[in-house]
Amino acid sequence: MNPHSNPHPGRPSRRSFLGSALGAGMAAPLLPKAAWAGGTRPGKAKRILVLGGTVFLGPAVVDAALRRGHEVALFNRGKSNPGLYPELKKFKGDRDKGELDALRGEKFDAIVDTSGYVPGHVEATAKIFADVAEHYTFISSISVYKDFSNVQGTIDEDAELLTVSQEVIDSVKLIRESFPHYGAMKALCEQAAEKTMPGRVANIRPGLIVGPMDRSDRFTWWPVRVDRGGEVLAPGDPNALVQPIDVRDLGEWVVHCIENQVTGFYNACGFDGELSMEEFLHGCKCGTSTPVQFTWADEAFLKEQGVGPWMEMPMWLPEEGNTYVNNRRAIEQGLKFRPIADTIRDTLAWAKNERGDRPFNRTGIRPDKEKKVLAAFHERHKAAEEKSGS
Repeated sequence: MNPHSNPHPGRPSRRSFLGSALGAGMAAPLLPKAAWAGGTRPGKAKRILVLGGTVFLGPAVVDAALRRGHEVALFNRGKSNPGLYPELKKFKGDRDKGELDALRGEKFDAIVDTSGYVPGHVEATAKIFADVAEHYTFISSISVYKDFSNVQGTIDEDAELLTVSQEVIDSVKLIRESFPHYGAMKALCEQAAEKTMPGRVANIRPGLIVGPMDRSDRFTWWPVRVDRGGEVLAPGDPNALVQPIDVRDLGEWVVHCIENQVTGFYNACGFDGELSMEEFLHGCKCGTSTPVQFTWADEAFLKEQGVGPWMEMPMWLPEEGNTYVNNRRAIEQGLKFRPIADTIRDTLAWAKNERGDRPFNRTGIRPDKEKKVLAAFHERHKAAEEKSGS
């Protein structure tokens, strides 16, 4: 298949990644903010409360809001990066404990909820501001969707959502208790926000959020591994689509939604066009001067070798779980994307300068296992060639 063809009618055609985004992005400095920031400048500064605000997406939202002239305050437990943003007003409380008194009587134009996992928490917080705030942004997830198995189809915002029993709903009181039911709980949180502030909620459903400061390592592993060089095990179908979104682009769009009173449900995944796994890996290769060779192993072989998708092989999903998530609704409401080459470069620079040499404990195939799988792959092909030649 031509990697730049459009095998999925109705989707945006795949851009020529190596010819445009990569060629321009790797050779040039970072694009000026105005070149990619969505939306219009606010006519009036907003008072924005960010629930969370000190880890990954939170700072991306805060930074975007401050750049655009808004007033920002934070509400969190004060445990993660407590020294961040010393100039901002901070409210301390633990949603698990119902500690919301610090917010009562405060007035904000907009609330951004980056830390909502329990429907009761979201409802309780939204109720405090239901009579004073004009906008509530809830950061949800594409994990709300029930079925990712339609290989030929797409998932849009109207697709069926996950559900759980009333017994489970009643039992989930703490954040940690929500994680086994993550997608369904996020869907219920969306409903709680909309119920409490009807017509004023933007429910944003990101997929894989990536970029500098991403300590989940689900994206970071690839630029670092490719920069290490040598023979790299590449997973599955080279033409499989990947849809990460740069955290900075998402942060900008959240603020755009506030400024423009965007409400409804939106899939916030990359890109404006399609990006294959092969294009992504070659983008990583073009970001390093280290010699690199990719060896593509098919899905059946990887399963045979016990290579796990997503965490052990980051960003790889078996074919039956890699359904395209339609993001046109968000793009039509101003979501914009910087070149993936910029994200790759900036993430690698952050990893080298700030992440340091700490091991990838949760993601990425171990070097010894990668070598073993590659050796088995070559042995299989050698045997197949000898058999065909006999």
